[in-house]
Amino acid sequence: MSRRVRRKLEENGKDKVDSLPTSPETSDVDDLVAPEIHDFVDWTSLPYDTVLQLFTCLNYRDRASLASTCKTWRGLAASSCLWTSLDLRAHKFDASMAASLASRCIHLHSLRFRGVESADSIIHLRARNLREVSGDYCRKITDATLSMIVARHEALESLQLGPDFCEKITSDAIKAVAFCCPKLKKLRLSGIRDVTSEAIEALAKYCPQLSDLGFLDCLNIDEDALGKVVSVRYLSVAGTSNIKWSVASSKWDKLPKLTGLDVSRTDIGPTAVSRFLTSSQSLKVLCALNCHVLEEDKSFVSSNRFKGKILLALFTNVFDGVASIFADNTKKPKDIFSYWRDLMIKTKDKALDDIMRWIEWIISHTLLRTAESNPQGLDEFWLNQGAALLLTLMQSSQEDVQERSATGLATFVVIDDENASIDCGRAEAVMKDGGIRLLLELAKSWREGLQSEAAKAIANLSVNANVAKSVAEEGGIRILAGLAKSMNRLVAEEAAGGLWNLSVGEEHKNAIAQAGGVKALVDLIFRWPNGCDGVLERAAGALANLAADDKCSMEVATAGGVHALVMLARNCKYEGVQEQAARALANLAAHGDSNNNNAAVGQEAGALEALLQLTQAPHEGVRQEAAGALWNLSFDDKNRESIAAAGGVEALVTLAQSCSNASTGLQERAAGALWGLSVSEANSIAIGREGGVPPLIALARSEAEDVHETAAGALWNLAFNPGNALRIVEEGGVPTLVHLCLSSVSKMARFMAALALAYMFDGRMDEYALMIGTSSSESTSKSISLDGARRMALKHVEAFVITFMDPQIFVAAAVSSTPTMLAQVTERARIQEAGHLRCSGAEIGRFVTMLRNPSSILKACAAFALLQFTIPGGRHAMHHASLMQNGGEARVLRSAAAAANMPREAKIFAKIILRNLEHHQAESSI
Repeated sequence: MSRRVRRKLEENGKDKVDSLPTSPETSDVDDLVAPEIHDFVDWTSLPYDTVLQLFTCLNYRDRASLASTCKTWRGLAASSCLWTSLDLRAHKFDASMAASLASRCIHLHSLRFRGVESADSIIHLRARNLREVSGDYCRKITDATLSMIVARHEALESLQLGPDFCEKITSDAIKAVAFCCPKLKKLRLSGIRDVTSEAIEALAKYCPQLSDLGFLDCLNIDEDALGKVVSVRYLSVAGTSNIKWSVASSKWDKLPKLTGLDVSRTDIGPTAVSRFLTSSQSLKVLCALNCHVLEEDKSFVSSNRFKGKILLALFTNVFDGVASIFADNTKKPKDIFSYWRDLMIKTKDKALDDIMRWIEWIISHTLLRTAESNPQGLDEFWLNQGAALLLTLMQSSQEDVQERSATGLATFVVIDDENASIDCGRAEAVMKDGGIRLLLELAKSWREGLQSEAAKAIANLSVNANVAKSVAEEGGIRILAGLAKSMNRLVAEEAAGGLWNLSVGEEHKNAIAQAGGVKALVDLIFRWPNGCDGVLERAAGALANLAADDKCSMEVATAGGVHALVMLARNCKYEGVQEQAARALANLAAHGDSNNNNAAVGQEAGALEALLQLTQAPHEGVRQEAAGALWNLSFDDKNRESIAAAGGVEALVTLAQSCSNASTGLQERAAGALWGLSVSEANSIAIGREGGVPPLIALARSEAEDVHETAAGALWNLAFNPGNALRIVEEGGVPTLVHLCLSSVSKMARFMAALALAYMFDGRMDEYALMIGTSSSESTSKSISLDGARRMALKHVEAFVITFMDPQIFVAAAVSSTPTMLAQVTERARIQEAGHLRCSGAEIGRFVTMLRNPSSILKACAAFALLQFTIPGGRHAMHHASLMQNGGEARVLRSAAAAANMPREAKIFAKIILRNLEHHQAESSI
C-alpha cells in the first residue's frame, strides 16, 4: 500500500511536540514569488502600526524569533497586541520555555495548549489576565494540574478541555474551577467519569455568569443538579451516557434562560424530546443529531408539530432548521451561515450571534465525533447534508470550529484507516461543493492549526484519483510542498501525507518535484530524525512513490535522499518508517542501467547491513520491503558480492525458511532476493550449502504466480551447479519443477523450470554424484532414483518445448527456411518476458555445449533457450549475441543446423539464432 490515510495517534505519542524557538529559524517562503525590486526599501522607515499589522500575519514561532533580528523589531515584537493569544499545540512547551515567554504574556487573554506537560507549564507564563483556555490531549491531566491552573487565573471566562477524554479529572477539580473562577461564562469538559451534584451545585453557586455549559461524553451526570444552574443558556450533554431522561426533562425544561440544548449521540427518546420542545418556555434549539432511539421512532420522525422550536436531527434538514431562526426567509437555506456572518457586520445582534456561534460549535463537534465512530447507515446524510455542513462550518470565524470541521472532512471519507480506503462518493461530494479550493485556502492561513487540519483533509481526500487531479489543478501540490517546509512538525507531517497520497499518481510525480517537494521531503528527514515517526513515515512513503519514477529517482538521490533513507533504515525503530524507507531504497535501486542509483545505494555506508537487519524485523511488511530492496540491489555486480559478504546468503535463506505461511509479497521478494544473489556461482553454491534449496522448492509450489516464478528463477540459477542440482533432486524438487513446467500460467515460470531441469540432467550432476559416491543406478539418500527423475524431467521438458511449436509452420519451415517462415516460427515460440533475463558467458556456453548432448530433448531445449536470449528487441539480446560471437559459437550453431542427428525443431531454432546473430552484428556496426 502506497499510501496511508489518516492514522490515529498512538497514546504514547500524543504529547510529543516540537520546541518553540527563542532564536531565529530559517524558513522558506512557500507560495509567493517576490516581484523584482528595483528601488531600495527601508523597512525601518515604515510606520510602527504598519509593521505590527504585518507581524500579526506571522506564526508564533516567527513572532518569538523577531527578538533576535534588530533592536527596533525586538521592541515591536514585545508589543502586547502580538501576544493577546497564543497557540502552543505544535510546540514543546515546558517550564523553561514558559519563563522565556512570560515577559511578553502579561496581557495574554487566550491560550490553546496540548498535553499534560504544557498544562503543567501554563502557570509559569504569569498571565494573570488570561480569559480563555482551551486544551486537547488531556487524558493525563490531573485534578492537581487543573486546580493549579484555575487558582492562578481567576479572571478565566472560558475553559474547554477536549474533545478527547479527561480521564483523570474528577468532580473535585470541577469544584475548584467553581471556587476560583467567579467570572466563568463557558465551561466545556469531555469524558469526565462522574459529574456529581456537589460539583454542579458549586458551579451554580459560585459562577453566576455561567451561560454555556457542556459535559460531553461523560459517564454519569447529576440531572437534578443541572436543573439548578439557572444562569445557563446553552447546555450540551452530547455523547453522555446513563442520563435518566425522565428526570432530565422534568428539571431542565424549567431552566429560565435555556436557549439551546444539545443531546446529540445520546439515547434520548421521543417522549423527552417532546417534553423539552413543548414545556420549556425559553428553549429555541434542540440538537439531537445521531440519536438512534429517537430516529427509530418512525411516527416521531415524520411529525412536525413543534411550532416556533427548532429540532436539528439526522431526519431533519439542518440548513432549513437554522434558517428558520431568521426573519428573512428569502435566503437559500444552504447560504444561511454566510448570510448570518454578513448580517452580524451590520446589526451586531449579540443574542443572535451567541446562538449561531453555539450551533456552529455543537454541530462541528457532533459531526467529528460521528465521523470518528463511522456508524453504518449514514451515507445518505453525509452526501445530502453532512459534507455541505462541514464545508460551511470551515468558513466559521471560530478557529476551533474551522479546525474541527476540516478534521471532520478528513475523517468522514475514511472507510478503512489501515488499508487506505475512502468512500469515493463522499470524497467527490466534497469536491463537487467546492471543498478542494476552500481547503487549499485554509492551508494558506497563517494559523498553523488550520494549516495542519486542512492539509490532513487534502491528504485523505487525495486518495481518490479524481480529487487528486482537482488538487493538482487548483495548485495544491505547490501549497503542500510549501507546507512540507514548515518548522511546525504537525503541519509538515500532514503536508508530507498529502504529497504521499498525491505521488501515487504518475501524472503528479514530476509536478511534485518541480514544486520543490523532493527536497522538502528529504529535508524533513534531516530536520526531525528522531522521535517524530509520523513525519518520517509520510516523508519516506512519499519519497518511495517518487523514486519509482526514473527522473524523480535521480532528483531524490541528488537531494541527499539516499543518505536520508539509509539513516532511517539504520536508526529508526518504528515499523512504519522502516517499511517505507526500505521501499524507497528498493524503488531507487529499481531503475537498472538508466541511472546509477542502484550502485549509489549499495555504496552508502551501512545500507546493505541495515537492509539485511530489517529482514529479521518482527513486522512482515518491513521484511518484505527489505527483501525487495536487496533483490533490486543484487542486479549490480558489486552490490551482489557486498550483500553476500555482509551475511546476505545466511540472512535471506533464513528469511525464505521462515515465510512459508507469509504473504505472497514477502514470499515473492524472499525468493527474488535469493534469485538475484544466485546469479553469482559462488553465491549459488553458498545458498545451497546454507539450506536454501528446500524453502525455494516449497515456494515453487505456491499457487501465486509471482511467487513460483521467482522461486523457479532461483532454482534455475542454483541448478547450474551440480551439487545444488543433486540437492534439488534429493529434496523432491523434480516433481515441483515438472509441475511448474507443465501447468504454470506464467510462461516465464514454465521456461525457467524447464531450463533448471535441463541443467540438472545434462550429465554433470551424474558425474558429481559418482564423485561423491552415489551411483546413478542407486537410490539417493532421499530414496529418489536419478534415472527415474531424469526420465520424468526430460519428458516434460520435451512437452514444454512442443507447446511453442505449430506443426504446420514447422513442417513448412523445414522445407523452406525463408525469412518470412522463420519469422512465423519466432513469433510462435517467443516468450516476451524472457527478453529481460541476462545470462553470463558460462550459462550461454552451457546451452551451446548442450547442443552436442546425446539427448535430442536437451538439444531442442538448448536451441529454444538460445533463441529466446537472442531475439531482437530483448533487453539483453545484444549482450547475449556478443558473448556468442566472441566465443565463436556461430560455428557450433551452423553445425547444429546442418547435422543429420539434430531434431527438426533444434535445426530450425539454430537457423533463427544465426539470423539473430547476424542482425545484432549489423546493428553493432552501425
